[in-house]
Amino acid sequence: MLQLVFSPFPEIKTERLLLRKLVKADGPEMLFLRSDDRVMQYIGREKTRSLEEAEAFIDRINASVDANETIMWAIAMANDPGTLIGTICYWRMQPEHYRAEAGYVLHPGFWNRGIMTEALRAVIRYGFEEMKLHSIEAHINPENLASGIVLEKTGFTREAYFRENYFFRGKFTDTAIYSLVSKIK
Repeated sequence: MLQLVFSPFPEIKTERLLLRKLVKADGPEMLFLRSDDRVMQYIGREKTRSLEEAEAFIDRINASVDANETIMWAIAMANDPGTLIGTICYWRMQPEHYRAEAGYVLHPGFWNRGIMTEALRAVIRYGFEEMKLHSIEAHINPENLASGIVLEKTGFTREAYFRENYFFRGKFTDTAIYSLVSKIK
């Protein structure tokens, strides 16, 4: 079974990005991400309503990271490392199966620039090489075509489609599940 350890926090650098630990100062940007209609359109969760809620979310995430239960990186541009533009994570860890679910959001001002593809590639590499995952999954609303494209660009394959399996705000929605298996043996 996997033994996950996220201390010290594993920062990841790419050509354009810094993936770093969330900090309380990220609260205003987190509030934006978790309350913007465009960002939340396919998420299926209630929007964050206040800076206090956003900061409490950051505290909960960091407590889960410290407990080695999940890991979430703040996505920042390398030339502006203090400004949160998105998040990317592994959650719903299944250490007994060497598997985790990836999730991500990005500020709309940074869409269509290849940023999430770059971040996801780095996090996939970290998952397979450092965490020793065997497989990674991602669950998306199939109407989120952009997310499906990002997943396919990074090697994921759509493996399942569940009709009306998610209930939010009085409505059932579908889920598409993507998976990527490590080529490391």
